[in-house]
Amino acid sequence: MLNKGNFSILLILVLVFIGFGDSFLPKPLSYASLQTRTTMNSIIVSLFPVWQPKVNPNRRTEEAIKQAKPGNTE
Repeated sequence: MLNKGNFSILLILVLVFIGFGDSFLPKPLSYASLQTRTTMNSIIVSLFPVWQPKVNPNRRTEEAIKQAKPGNTE
């Protein structure tokens, strides 16, 4: 029933629907395509936590600039 060829065609149609459906499909289907893509994007983005560096990579440079400024008494 769902052999390799049919599965490939179905997968391609789903990807086209999600990726480009809002640009060429009629109104109810274009809205569904846009909503599906938006939902999938938010799910994928929420899988990855917001990364914050443990250290400030510019700290040494900023301290060196402060010390090199004329009139610095530190």
